[in-house]
Amino acid sequence: MLSDILDQITRALGSALSPRTVRNLKRELRRSVLSKVGIAIVVLMLSMAVFAPLIAPYSPGQQNLEEARQPPLGFSTAETQEVTVQENGSVVIENGQIVTENRTVYENATLAHPLGTDGNGRDILSRVIYGARTSILVGLFGTGLAALIGVTVGLTAGYYGDKVDDALMRAADIMLAFPSLVLAIALVGVWGQAVVRIPDPFVTTGFAGWWRELLGLTTGTMPSNVVLPGTVIVVVALVNWVWFARVSRGEALSVREEEYVKAARALGAGNSRIIGRHVLPNSVTPILVLATIQVAAIILLESALSFLGFSGADVSWGFDIALGRQYQSTSWWISTIPGIAIVLTVIGLNLVGDWLRDAFDPGIEGEGGV
Repeated sequence: MLSDILDQITRALGSALSPRTVRNLKRELRRSVLSKVGIAIVVLMLSMAVFAPLIAPYSPGQQNLEEARQPPLGFSTAETQEVTVQENGSVVIENGQIVTENRTVYENATLAHPLGTDGNGRDILSRVIYGARTSILVGLFGTGLAALIGVTVGLTAGYYGDKVDDALMRAADIMLAFPSLVLAIALVGVWGQAVVRIPDPFVTTGFAGWWRELLGLTTGTMPSNVVLPGTVIVVVALVNWVWFARVSRGEALSVREEEYVKAARALGAGNSRIIGRHVLPNSVTPILVLATIQVAAIILLESALSFLGFSGADVSWGFDIALGRQYQSTSWWISTIPGIAIVLTVIGLNLVGDWLRDAFDPGIEGEGGV
């Protein structure tokens, strides 16, 4: 059954990307500067996630307390510290007490850590690169699962209508009544923080070590597994499937009245065949656009859950923002840089969504419209 559904989705995507659609995509890409920016950002973040073991300067968990809280390039910090007074190499003692004084200690940036280090001396650039894996994979898998549930519910409700439509859409309305973050926290609390460990092919095959040695990067132990917060993926899908259901239902209500659907029904085609061969392919365009927006929304939700400590993954943009809270007044970059990564990713995905919307529906005037 699941394989049949996946086959139908694959055929629907092939129908959506017809030669005319491809021409529209190319035309909108040429006309829109923001589309190029969005695609560049998304490709950069995806490349970071895929090739993290090959490009990260250090292992994300490698600590060096002597290099803790180093600023990023272009910045320096000044911190007042109490130090012991010495004369001729000896500690000064007056009235039986060691004499101390306050001195300003300056910490300068180094090329070894271009984005600085956190409170435990871990390289922030490496953690941002590896954090992309967690956030982006949760966004992709969560969106895929939400789309599978939501599109199935929405097409069923829109095609059959009547009592089926009322029952399914009232269930969707109930889901919308709960704040997404509160519902996600409640579900994680019920199910716990289950994680899925996927072997990293670059590390397990030894290619990462060979490549890093070739480039002169540190050859320390890189994480051998990709750790995915499995509970979070399921939770964000259950929270966001409603949007796919509502969009696909609206499309199904429109498509089911088309003449080709009536003709297929008159020729004796079954309901499941009509939905898979006619309704779904002609409803996939807005679903694809919604999917790009939902990936961004799920990344934000995953970051919020990680920030609050409900993710279970120890390398995540939201988790790193939480770690930097106690250093906000002195080491702002620990929280700010992962936050910038989240902002750039969400902006890039939304720009790609705008590009797809303008290409799939040329009647809408976007940034490159006339």
